[in-house]
Amino acid sequence: MGLAALAAVVLLAIAVAWTRADDHRPRTGHSGLAWPGEGEAAVAVDGVGNLGASGGSDPVPIASLAKVMTAYLVLKDDPLGPGEQGFEITIGPGDVEDLERRRELGQSVVPVEAGEVLTERQALEALLLPSANNVAALLAVHEAGSVEAFVEEMNEAAAELGMRNTDYTDPSGFDDTTVSTATDQLRIGRAAMADPTFAEIVAMPATVLPVAGEVTNFNALVGHEGFIGIKTGSDEAAGGCLLFAKRVHVKGHRRTIFGAVLGQRDGDLVQAALTSARALAVSAAAAVG
Repeated sequence: MGLAALAAVVLLAIAVAWTRADDHRPRTGHSGLAWPGEGEAAVAVDGVGNLGASGGSDPVPIASLAKVMTAYLVLKDDPLGPGEQGFEITIGPGDVEDLERRRELGQSVVPVEAGEVLTERQALEALLLPSANNVAALLAVHEAGSVEAFVEEMNEAAAELGMRNTDYTDPSGFDDTTVSTATDQLRIGRAAMADPTFAEIVAMPATVLPVAGEVTNFNALVGHEGFIGIKTGSDEAAGGCLLFAKRVHVKGHRRTIFGAVLGQRDGDLVQAALTSARALAVSAAAAVG
């Protein structure tokens, strides 16, 4: 099945799940929005403001949404212009051993081989599209010398962005001690999307890496109905999570809806997040249109 056909199947499943879902009752925030019936959510529209949040504000595991901060810091320290590839990372035997260890733990990874060279842009694509935990570690070490030092930088950046209820303990989000809130995730999502390179990468449906070959974006909403990013996350502790951005036209002006849904568990975790996010985004577009 081709990528276009696969995306169509996933979108159809999301639409069916949405139409069959129970009526979403808002807990807090704008009363006309389709707030998820579980977990946390928040949504805002550039040029309009915050539309509210639901599900409380307790820090919860966010899985691979942590990679948004990882990419944000990489591009902050080593910005990329249009077409630029940036620095290079050469894969060593230890990196291959790390890959195999992560595979045994059931982590999301991309294949690498000793001697392979990944450019900064390729590493960011591997981080943000197929959500490679092993590449998150590679980038952390490249940027700060160690994962521990990079995590300190992540938390410093979170504080600068006003993410008061966020604590990063690893660069990939695999640790369930990496926690945040939907509202805090909106802050990093908007900051990251302000970088044109980040925005370009998360809007890609797929890419090709030197050893892994073609890899697809786990966010099947991208490229449809105005969705332009940004990052999925899922595991047992976090449930299904999605930080999303959707372009809409409001009174003749192009606006971007930013939203986050955390802790979605109705069926397949990623699809549960996609379904809830799509419903929330569509209702937000209707509310401000």
